[in-house]
Amino acid sequence: MTVTLHAAEDRQGLDDLARDEVDSKQRDRYRAVLLAVGGGLAGDEIARRLGRSPRFVDKWLARYRRGGLAALVPRRQPGRAPKLTPQQEQRLRARLDAGPRDCDGGVCTLRGRDICRIIEREFDVVHTLGGIYRVLRRLGYSSLVPRPRHRKNDPAAMGRFEREDAPLLPGR
Repeated sequence: MTVTLHAAEDRQGLDDLARDEVDSKQRDRYRAVLLAVGGGLAGDEIARRLGRSPRFVDKWLARYRRGGLAALVPRRQPGRAPKLTPQQEQRLRARLDAGPRDCDGGVCTLRGRDICRIIEREFDVVHTLGGIYRVLRRLGYSSLVPRPRHRKNDPAAMGRFEREDAPLLPGR
């Protein structure tokens, strides 16, 4: 299997990239082209030397033939479209920043299940619990926050509750 270089400087570029690349899969892409150019090896032999599938090696070499070094860099995979529109995400951010309402069941902080229920009720979109945590992470929220204080919490009363006033401490 022979591959001709796209440009004269590709040989040095491939050598440098194959030596310096930290991602093993990307490094093997560069090495496959180097072996095909320099050694004139067959695709199966290149695959055996790299420990990769011959099918992948053929794809990598075809990409290089079509587009050069730039074609060997993988493109970002699009993935599934979000269930919430950008406008709905903005409304959800505002809703979360405002805190829990009385209609949320009298809680002092919103948990994942509460947010799933809110999204289903207000936006008519169903999310799983794991899915809602990914949405929250994408929106910049973290579930690792300090425990919130209840709105009926009285710091002055807590300060007055001294150790002597605690009736159920052991040793009394």
